[in-house]
Amino acid sequence: MSIETILSQIDEEIAKLTQIRSLLASTGIAAKKVTALHAKKAPAKAKGKKRRTLSPEARKRIADAQRKRWAAQKAKAK
Repeated sequence: MSIETILSQIDEEIAKLTQIRSLLASTGIAAKKVTALHAKKAPAKAKGKKRRTLSPEARKRIADAQRKRWAAQKAKAK
């Protein structure tokens, strides 16, 4: 598939989506529903995932293991 073909397909899809958006925007009820849907979804993304924290002992074990891997790799290179 050539780049020109891909670009033309993308342009066609953009044209379709633009037309659909204009149709929805022209009808007040549909536009309000779409806006309401987006308003409900936005706060859920803002929360994000809670990050997990490592204990200092776990962090030290991981660091020691990585140093061991680096040493083995360095020894193998020589």
